[in-house]
Amino acid sequence: MNKPSPATLADLIINIREQYNQLSKRLRQVAEFVLESPDDVAFGTVAVLSKNADVHPSTWVRFAHTFGFSGFSEMQKLFQTKLMEETPNYQERIRLSKQQLETRLDVSLEEQHGTLSPIDLLTQFSHANAQALEYLADSIPAEDLNRAINILADAHSSHIIGVRRAFVVASYFAYALHHIDQKAYLMDGLGGMYQEQTSNLDQHDVLIAVSFYPYASETQTIAKCAVQKGVPLIVISDSSVSPLATMATVNFVVKEAEVQTFRSLSSSLVLAQSLSIGLAYELENRR
Repeated sequence: MNKPSPATLADLIINIREQYNQLSKRLRQVAEFVLESPDDVAFGTVAVLSKNADVHPSTWVRFAHTFGFSGFSEMQKLFQTKLMEETPNYQERIRLSKQQLETRLDVSLEEQHGTLSPIDLLTQFSHANAQALEYLADSIPAEDLNRAINILADAHSSHIIGVRRAFVVASYFAYALHHIDQKAYLMDGLGGMYQEQTSNLDQHDVLIAVSFYPYASETQTIAKCAVQKGVPLIVISDSSVSPLATMATVNFVVKEAEVQTFRSLSSSLVLAQSLSIGLAYELENRR
């Protein structure tokens, strides 16, 4: 007996996340594309989507069958319905913002690559980050914010890990927590002492892990050790199927602005700031 197909896109996304680890490598590629670019799936052809996801067209059909659909078209209807319910959506707002910016500059952004003046670069980054921050406010569930803040409030101390690009967010998080008189330890691996810093974690603490693709191995290793010790794990990442997301107690998926292949950190920093100040309010309410 065939299992019923999901009735909504939200149901499909839940199923994808639950079954992600059991999918084949190619089906995982499709799953990641579906979760990252649902608007593209809504009206894209199998040929175009296959090229963008770097899989054979038949993989999309197999993916649809895996989740109980008769074929790709039946699955695609869920994406189309959701897209029509959310107008204007994030991607559409970005597209319109880009068009408006190109009109102001009187040339396409692609044509100006490498030739923009400093003020035009500032305008590009400002527009892109404004859209990303608006999306952040719309996309982060209130219950996840509340749960993370309660975990932070209950913890004896907070340990924060983030390397390379994510180090900026992790170090700011530690700074912000210190300024509200919380015990916070930045796990910087100074002197190669990640193992020693990890050994300080216990189940009464909390680990905050910040990681973006391709997901640093150091962060993954520390997160695994924390989970094995029963330490709550709060994750700031860029995908709901990142290696850290599957281990997280609370997982925040942040979509950063990207201009000419340069990715911002504004949204992640705003989220870290919101959690820190939200924690301060919660601690004040508990007194």
